[in-house]
Amino acid sequence: MFKLIKLSLILTLAIAAPSVVASQYAIGTNASKAEIAGWDIDIRPDGQGLPVGSGSVADGEILYEEKCASCHGVFGEGEGRWPVLAGGMDTLTEDRPEKTVGSYWPYVSTLWDYIHRAMPFLQPQSLDDDEVYALTAYVLYLNELVEEEFVLSDNNFAVVALPNQGAFQDDPRPDTNNVRCMKNCRDPESVKVIQDSTALGVTPVDHLKPEGSVQADEPLLGEETYIAACGLCHDAGIAGAPSVTDKAVWSKRIEQGLGVLYDHAVNGYQGTDGVMPAKGGNASLEDKAVKAAVDHMVDLVNQ
Repeated sequence: MFKLIKLSLILTLAIAAPSVVASQYAIGTNASKAEIAGWDIDIRPDGQGLPVGSGSVADGEILYEEKCASCHGVFGEGEGRWPVLAGGMDTLTEDRPEKTVGSYWPYVSTLWDYIHRAMPFLQPQSLDDDEVYALTAYVLYLNELVEEEFVLSDNNFAVVALPNQGAFQDDPRPDTNNVRCMKNCRDPESVKVIQDSTALGVTPVDHLKPEGSVQADEPLLGEETYIAACGLCHDAGIAGAPSVTDKAVWSKRIEQGLGVLYDHAVNGYQGTDGVMPAKGGNASLEDKAVKAAVDHMVDLVNQ
């Protein structure tokens, strides 16, 4: 009798489990229009897919100074090693071309889509549609492609052509020639990463590290780490980061104790005012360097 009950229970679980999973993750149900709209945000060069809206160069300038200039420079020249957005005209044939929106990019839709999808840094998709139009218009203005009074909208979007558009051509080659593996596939454990993008210099991270390395002298570790990896956001309060000049905001955090501050800085934290990525988004930092930077910020607040 016990064996029969046990077998019945196993069969019941086997039947129920898929339905539980399906109900939890909505597997097997049709995607709603709202769900599809959430993913369908790509913009074509002719403007297809754009939402209704508009934004002026003047409005874009205000937004740019608030949300973009700290990384991309006041005039789009790029701070440190952050991307340059403006200039570089007629440099593509030089040994070290300056690839900017005005000198290299093919379509305005690329600019609009990237701002909408990924900017501002640490706070992506926080801009409304009109703000994206305004920032796009201002970057075009920085590249001297539109006038100061210009207003970009879904109606005139396709009229603006970037100078290097004609140099791009369709690539007829297939995306991949790989054959799908359904059995006797290569053991993923046998695949070893020889080099990553940071080691190759494809993804530069040196500008996020203290000068030399995080193994700098202990007395300077906190200050150097802060300057290299934290000050970008915490100096001016970008992306919801509490500015070190805002003693009222910091007093509540300090009351929680250094242990909590250390944990949030090292492991990341998401609050109502913004997001703190683990180690400020720089995984190469050692825990002790991040904690030293927290100590330095607390010292700045208490000055």
